[in-house]
Amino acid sequence: MDKFLEMNAFAKVVDAGSFTGAIETLGASKAAVSRYVADLEARLGVRLLNRTTRRLSLTPEGEVFYARCQQVLEDVAQAEAEITSRRGEASGALRITVPVSFGIQHLAQVWGEFKARHPKVTLDVSLSDRVVDLVEEGYDLAIRIAHLPSSSLVHRRLSSTRVVLCASPTYIEREGSPQHPTELARHSVLGYSLRSDRDTWVFDGPEGRVSVQTQPCIRCNNGDVCRAGALQHQGIVLQPTFLIGEDLAAGRLVELMPQYQAGVLDIHAVYASRKHVAPKVRHMIDFLVEWFARERWPEVQAVS
Repeated sequence: MDKFLEMNAFAKVVDAGSFTGAIETLGASKAAVSRYVADLEARLGVRLLNRTTRRLSLTPEGEVFYARCQQVLEDVAQAEAEITSRRGEASGALRITVPVSFGIQHLAQVWGEFKARHPKVTLDVSLSDRVVDLVEEGYDLAIRIAHLPSSSLVHRRLSSTRVVLCASPTYIEREGSPQHPTELARHSVLGYSLRSDRDTWVFDGPEGRVSVQTQPCIRCNNGDVCRAGALQHQGIVLQPTFLIGEDLAAGRLVELMPQYQAGVLDIHAVYASRKHVAPKVRHMIDFLVEWFARERWPEVQAVS
C-alpha cells in the first residue's frame, strides 16, 4: 500500500471527524478509506484512532503522527505549487521595493532584460531604504541587504557584499592611517544613519570583537553621500563593496586596517509566503539568482 495514500486518508479522516466525511474529499469508498487507515495502523503497530459508534478521537500516538502527516502533506502541496508556478506564464503587475543606492547602481539595468523575457509583466519598482511591510503595503517582493531577523517572510539569497573601512589616499596622507579601531574616535568619519548600530562600529580582529563609538562629522541616510564625502577627502567611511568596490579597485579609496573586518552582508530576495507563489514572482526571483551569479562589482579582498 502506498504510504502517502495511507497518510492522506488518515489526515482527511481526522480533519472530517469521520470516515464518511472523508469520502468526498478523497474520492474513495468508505471501505477503501477504512482499509487505508487500518493498513497504516498495522504497519506502524499502534492504534491511531479511538473508534466509537458516535465519534472518532486521536490516541496520543495518533496526535503525534497527525501533526507529522500535516507537515508532510503541506510540504508536498508546496512543492507541487512551486513546480506549477514555474510552468506558468509570468504576467500582471509586479511591485518591488529595493534599496536606493543598490537599486540605482545594480538593479536599474535588470528590469529591461527581465521585461524582454516576460513582456506581459508590468514592473512597479519603488526605491526606498525603509523596511516596508510587504503584506500591509501590497508589495510582491523586496530586495534587502542585511542580517535578516527571524520572521514569517521567506527569503532567497542572491549575493553578498563585504563591508569595508576605507578613506581616500589624500585623507590618509593628511590625517594618518588608524592602526586600531579605537583610534577612529579621533578621526573624521562619515556615518550611515540607517545602520542598526548607528555610530557604533564593530570589528572582528586579532583580539576578538572590538567596538568603537564614532563621532561622525557628517551623518546621512544614503550611502552614496557617504561615498562622495570620502572621495572628497572628508573622512573615513564604512560601506559595502557593492557601493565602493570600484573605488577600491581603482585606488580612489584605500582599505584601512584590513586585519579588522566589519563583516559580510547577504543580499536577499524577500517575499511573503512559499504557498502559491505567483509565476511573476517566481520568475523574477529565478532571474535575479541567475543575474547575481555573475560578479557584479569588484570584490577586493582583505589583506591579512
